[in-house]
Amino acid sequence: VSVKEAVFPFIKFAGVDVILGPEMKSTGEVMGIDREFGPAFLKSQYSTDFPIPSEGKVFLSVAHGDKAHAVILARRLQQCGFSFVCTEGTGTALQAAGIPCALVGKVHEAGNIDVIDLIHRNEIVLVINSSADKKSMQDSLQIRLAALNHNVPYFTTVAGANALSLGLRAIHRGDRFRVNSLQEYHSKNCG
Repeated sequence: VSVKEAVFPFIKFAGVDVILGPEMKSTGEVMGIDREFGPAFLKSQYSTDFPIPSEGKVFLSVAHGDKAHAVILARRLQQCGFSFVCTEGTGTALQAAGIPCALVGKVHEAGNIDVIDLIHRNEIVLVINSSADKKSMQDSLQIRLAALNHNVPYFTTVAGANALSLGLRAIHRGDRFRVNSLQEYHSKNCG
């Protein structure tokens, strides 16, 4: 399985949103190859110098339609040793499924500690944040910029975060990354 990833130098462009638009051009591509999708995806992320945590607090806040998938994702990450900080809606879904989490306020809620505060305190190691409405998209932009400025990896889709979790699960269960040349992969798959 091969996973190709584009490389973007977002850190060099202060204040630029990391959601890709038609004007963005990558500065290169990398590829992760493995027998399974999860490790191949994880290799592609490592190849971009994307900081991949092996434990710590994950901020998880997803759109309503993503909540069922977020529970599955959270359970897998929990098995790898991660804990969670969530906004109320996502937190309620996780707690109903028996997954403990701490709750934080939304970015625009005055007087509450929010994920941006936690990112600034270096308490968050991974951000998973999908949004559907205009207000949550505005909050999401602020979260992405804080994550970028503090070198915290972020995923804007549950599908992307799920791919990461599959790779992390493989590492957690003791699988070792295999490094082979393209010729070795080709001979094993075609020979």
